[in-house]
Amino acid sequence: MALIISTASAIASIFVSSGSNAVLSIALSYALLVATALRLVQSAVSEALHPTQNGGSVIYSTNGFLAQPDKPDRSTSDLVAVVVRDVAASAALCTAVAAMTVESFGGLAFRDLLGAQDDRWLFSQTILSALYGLGIVVVHVAMFGSLLVMVQREQAFTTSFVPLYAAVCSQLIIDFSAGRLWFGALCAISTFVFLDNTGTVPTGGKMKLRISKLLMLVTIASFIALAWFSWQQPYTRSALGRYGQVSNDAAMTPPIKQYDPLQYTNNRVHPVDQLVRDAEASWLATLQRQSQSLEAAVMEYKRRYGISPPPNFDKWYEFAKRKGVTLIDEYDSIYHSLLPFWALPPTTLRARVREALGFGGNNLMGLLLRDGKAAHVEGGQEWLQQAATGMMAQFVQHLPDMDLAFNVHDEPRVVVPHDELSRLVSLAVQAREHAASAQASPKNAFSARPRDIKNNKRIAEVKTTRFNVFAHQPTWIPSRMSCSADSPARSLDDNASDNLTAYALGDLGFIYNHTAFSDICNSPSFGSSHGFFDRPNAFNVIHELFPIFSQSKMSSFQDILYPSPWYWYGKVSYSELRDMDWKTKISSLWWRGSTTGGFSRDGGWRRQHRQQLVGKLNALDTARVITDTKLADDVSPQYEVKEVPRQNFKELMDVHFSGVGQCDPGDCDAQKEFFDVSPPVDQQDAWKYRYLLDIDGNAFSGRFYAFLKSRSLTFKMAVFREWHEEWIKPWVHYIPLSLRGDEALETVRYMSSELEGKQQGIRMAEASREWAGKVLRNEDFEVWFFRLLLEYGRVVDDNRGSIGYSGS
Repeated sequence: MALIISTASAIASIFVSSGSNAVLSIALSYALLVATALRLVQSAVSEALHPTQNGGSVIYSTNGFLAQPDKPDRSTSDLVAVVVRDVAASAALCTAVAAMTVESFGGLAFRDLLGAQDDRWLFSQTILSALYGLGIVVVHVAMFGSLLVMVQREQAFTTSFVPLYAAVCSQLIIDFSAGRLWFGALCAISTFVFLDNTGTVPTGGKMKLRISKLLMLVTIASFIALAWFSWQQPYTRSALGRYGQVSNDAAMTPPIKQYDPLQYTNNRVHPVDQLVRDAEASWLATLQRQSQSLEAAVMEYKRRYGISPPPNFDKWYEFAKRKGVTLIDEYDSIYHSLLPFWALPPTTLRARVREALGFGGNNLMGLLLRDGKAAHVEGGQEWLQQAATGMMAQFVQHLPDMDLAFNVHDEPRVVVPHDELSRLVSLAVQAREHAASAQASPKNAFSARPRDIKNNKRIAEVKTTRFNVFAHQPTWIPSRMSCSADSPARSLDDNASDNLTAYALGDLGFIYNHTAFSDICNSPSFGSSHGFFDRPNAFNVIHELFPIFSQSKMSSFQDILYPSPWYWYGKVSYSELRDMDWKTKISSLWWRGSTTGGFSRDGGWRRQHRQQLVGKLNALDTARVITDTKLADDVSPQYEVKEVPRQNFKELMDVHFSGVGQCDPGDCDAQKEFFDVSPPVDQQDAWKYRYLLDIDGNAFSGRFYAFLKSRSLTFKMAVFREWHEEWIKPWVHYIPLSLRGDEALETVRYMSSELEGKQQGIRMAEASREWAGKVLRNEDFEVWFFRLLLEYGRVVDDNRGSIGYSGS
């Protein structure tokens, strides 16, 4: 019992959630190998000191069971050396095999020991990682040498407590807490009781039995308290420490008041520092788990979505590898976009596309695929037609005959009421489950062209439409229709609070969950603070599930997202020749743009997102910042929130309108008078600044990718969602900003003034630049579009339940 208590208490004392199966596997292998090695060395020493009956010593082999006689004249040290050699060889082999089996390679852990290194950071970190590994080897050699000496003088079992208590003590030093100290003490006391029971420590205590019972009761009570505390703290999570180790110091705890932001309780680490390190660790894990073969990709697909991949998935995989795509598995947004459509019969879906395309006033571009070619394109601007057909030119031969409807407006088009959407999703899940159970050997081919898809190059005219036009009118009520009735956005209280708990951190509201932030169902305030919900420039919407492809959408809409042709066509360019080195850039946040985002009438511009954010960043009021208040002799920072005049940091902000539009004459004049409107500038002038601001317009901002490709760091305020949700990581490739913008000044100040902020700023700028060069190429858009159209082709196939790629 004492041994069980000792082990459990030690685990509770040193436990750290790594979130990695590889780390757990290696740790268990390490522990077992150390225990086995110590036992084998003790056996060798024992046999050497007490020869066997047949007159010779024995040398234990590395399996611990077989033994061979040795020459009588061999010394004890020789015997031990042989065993150590064999054990070391076996341990090295087993550990290497385990590492190769469970670990992924290709990721690079950043250690900021060297500070900012500009373009040389990748090489510097590679050298530093190699030196770090060699240092660990030297430390282990010294540690195990000491353990071997101890085994010869003490028993292996007693020696095994040394690394255990070394781990407990080191964890107390690195991440001290009262709980760790308590369980560490329990471990020590129970160890003493166990050694006393075994006679290792000769004592004659008469209270031994009572002490054992008391120890057991205290331990049970301690673990019950630990379980209760863990249950009461659902938001507390581990976070990366200074050099990559896990630390529980950075705690996110529930707010005192409902819907307030999570409380950030660690005043030793800046919230931005913590968010960056958490995101980098999560992103590294995502990169390392990507499938490396077609078979692995098929298995991962089935694990995620519960069904076989669509037909021609092998063609898609070969195309993706040929194009050098990095992310093979991250396409969850396709699944979520297409899931409700499984509830409708394929004939209904095809009919709805023809109906939508047939009415000229629906502002859609029709693209007809026939016999492996883009047979006909109708509607939309010429560049849009060229881009859409160009994006699929290299894989269209693998697609079935089908009609596609593309939205030519900036704004999304499809929003289904929540009760109807819930019914559709439920039916869709059942349909996919039925298809999965029936797919013993699915056919890796699409069905022949159905009868209702005519082999002609025209779109039949339709006289009526189910789309409704709400241009220049408030749209919050219809836009929130798909939110659940119990969500904040559907509250009966007109003054309902936003659910900041879901996405905001600390007093300044840093965005820790961008997906939750962009979920409009969490934020009723968006109805009066975002231009799209105040008066969109165009709003042609339908409340039934029609398959319409859009370049961006609000979270409540059911449009099917696809990579924007705007990016593929290169509508916003980036000139590397005009970009500048980080050190020579101006250290301020820069933005120029127009008052797009909504149409302003009767002072409505005051409720629109661009005007509110630009107004706040240039206001003459006060702002909250986080300052280090530590004393001169303190080692760790002591961060506190302070309110200061915003003008104290005016040199950090260069955010201005350069054009006023989408407004009635009176509102246009009012905005020109209120804002300090700057002259128009060349887009390439942006590269003079370290920090670039990107803001939603009428829909997504088309400058985002150009910003990511530059040597500057992007700050992005986006409620509109795009196709790249799984491919670009907040706090790794850009800084997310809230619609309120309370945290914007402090984030720029931290990146410009604090040592760690400066290091992280240049690192993030280089990381985003490098990543954009890998995943924001035209080839990446084409691969993503290819997979989307394969998935959509299956949904509209009459035999969708029996087709797919099985992997064989």
